[in-house]
Amino acid sequence: MLHLLKRHPTAVEAKFDYTLVLTYALPADVLKPLLFPGLALDTFENSGFVAIAMVEARGLRLKGLPQFVGQDFFLTGYRIFVRYKTAEGKNLRGLRILRSDTDKPLMSVAGNLFTHYQYELASVKRKRVEDRLNIKVFTPSGRGNLEVDAIIGDGKTDAALPETSPFKTIKEARQFEGPLPFTFDFEKETNSIVMVEGVRQDWRPRNIEVDVKTVDFFRSGPFKNCEPRLASAFYIENIPYWWKKGCCEKLPQASDAKRSADD
Repeated sequence: MLHLLKRHPTAVEAKFDYTLVLTYALPADVLKPLLFPGLALDTFENSGFVAIAMVEARGLRLKGLPQFVGQDFFLTGYRIFVRYKTAEGKNLRGLRILRSDTDKPLMSVAGNLFTHYQYELASVKRKRVEDRLNIKVFTPSGRGNLEVDAIIGDGKTDAALPETSPFKTIKEARQFEGPLPFTFDFEKETNSIVMVEGVRQDWRPRNIEVDVKTVDFFRSGPFKNCEPRLASAFYIENIPYWWKKGCCEKLPQASDAKRSADD
């Protein structure tokens, strides 16, 4: 019955002091094998996308409780952009979580108890000097090691997209600058998709310039023989955010659902 707990059983809320997201373009064939049954890769010009989100979250708590009872923590999340067609025929855009890192032991334990997000405990250092932000993440396995220098800028204008970006315009890049409305998990015990809808306010990200010094996540597993291309980097501050209670939708037989996702 443990799987029932991992369905995000209650609504929760938090405030994001800031969110810095790096979006990488990778060959679609590299990402498709990582998808759950029922999910399809969200693509642009034959590329799929992995977002690395770095979030300073404050006051995570059950929705409706006062902020002072909540948990403050740092989160790094690695997500694939995906699509899911519901039993009612609705086409939803969202994310499939590959891994998550946090600097708080309680968040690691609770996250792995109530979600499928695969939290690992990490050591995190962040330093802000004027308009520059440096973030360093160290994990015991080394696979989640990350270091980024970000130029936040004047808070008003967008920086140019990276030279490696497949996007020609900021407007195109905005299509893959999450978080998207939904996060999808797979519950193998019941052959079901668990959907969690996130709700945010005033989501107006700015594209910024970054110097990515280390992303060890892409040095192993299915990524070690490809070259991820930085597609965009964006930054946003002071965002109220909450997640609805998860809902579960049973898939047809796993083999049929997988074939549908690949079509």
